[in-house]
Amino acid sequence: MPVSKKMILSAGIVVVRRRADAWKYLFLRAFRDWDFPKGETQPGESPLEAAVRETQEETGITELSFHWGEVSKETEPYNRGTKVARYYLAQTSVDQVDFAVNPRIGGPEHHEYRWLSGAEIETLAAARLLPVIRWARGIVEG
Repeated sequence: MPVSKKMILSAGIVVVRRRADAWKYLFLRAFRDWDFPKGETQPGESPLEAAVRETQEETGITELSFHWGEVSKETEPYNRGTKVARYYLAQTSVDQVDFAVNPRIGGPEHHEYRWLSGAEIETLAAARLLPVIRWARGIVEG
C-alpha cells in the first residue's frame, strides 16, 4: 500500500535469530506496548535505511542479514489514521540487546526485550502487528 504524503511512515525490522531448532523473534517493550524496533524515516532516507538505523539505535544490533531479500510488510494505518509502519525481515546471530540513551528523551526508548517464539509474540502484540507477525512467521518458519 503506498503511503500518502499526509501519512507518517515508520520503518522497522522484524529481527529473528535461530536458537537450537527454533526461530526466535526480538520484541521490545516501551511502557505497556510491545513492538519491533522502528522509527520515522528522515528526509532523504529510504525506508530500509531508516529501519536499519532505528534497529541499530534502539538495540545496538549492527549485524543484520537480509537473507530473504528486502521484503516488507506494512501495517494498516494507526494512531488515528496518521501513521503506517513498514517492517522488513532480517536475521542476526546477536543475542544481547543494548539500550542506548536517546538524547531527545534522556533515556532509552525501551524498558525490556525478549526473544520469543512466533506463538509467544502473538500473545503480546497489538492487533495492528498481527498481520506483520503472521507474514514474518510464514516466511521464516515456512
